[in-house]
Amino acid sequence: MSARREEILDAGLAIADEKGLNAVSMRAVAERVGVTPMALYPHVGSKAALLDGMVGRLLGELTPAAGGEGLPWDERMRHFAHAARSLGRRHPWAAALLFARPSVTPDGVRTVDGVYTALLDAGVPERHVPRLERLLSTFVIGYAASEAGGRFGPGDLDPRARRGQLPEGTLPAHARLARHLDEPVDWDAEFEADLEDLRGLVRALAEDGRPKGHGEADG
Repeated sequence: MSARREEILDAGLAIADEKGLNAVSMRAVAERVGVTPMALYPHVGSKAALLDGMVGRLLGELTPAAGGEGLPWDERMRHFAHAARSLGRRHPWAAALLFARPSVTPDGVRTVDGVYTALLDAGVPERHVPRLERLLSTFVIGYAASEAGGRFGPGDLDPRARRGQLPEGTLPAHARLARHLDEPVDWDAEFEADLEDLRGLVRALAEDGRPKGHGEADG
């Protein structure tokens, strides 16, 4: 990557951090770098290419965690998940961009390949690996987006008041779960519990994919 291209991507990331993703434009980036918009095109050929480059830069931050050379597969998966959550906290706008753009840059593809490798090392059958990578990535990016966007916040009303907005008896499941819904949530503990559920799914698929011994029934 040329020094000028790095400078352009740095400018795009800085603008997004300061003003939000919608503020990122070729003109705004050019002004930040100190050149004309046309001077950007030899380095990032379009607004779409600029955004793809920003995706690559973000995912590049996750490549070491996804690789995790020498670590067991589940530790690599955990490190990747925590790195992605931390990325979302540092760049609250990142989830929207990562959900909107494919991973087509070298950094992005290397990160995905690291997750693929962890799943293969776990023994997941090859046909299930792309789906599980999408499941894991969507979970960690979505969790980070929920934290950054306020979805996990308490809202303007307490749980009892929210339930009270509807006639009594119209939310039977809520009524049954009321004691649990009203408890404070430890989001860090919930994140770890969710990761453990995903690890269990990976282990189950790996177990299903192992050749059955002599005399074992299929299915």
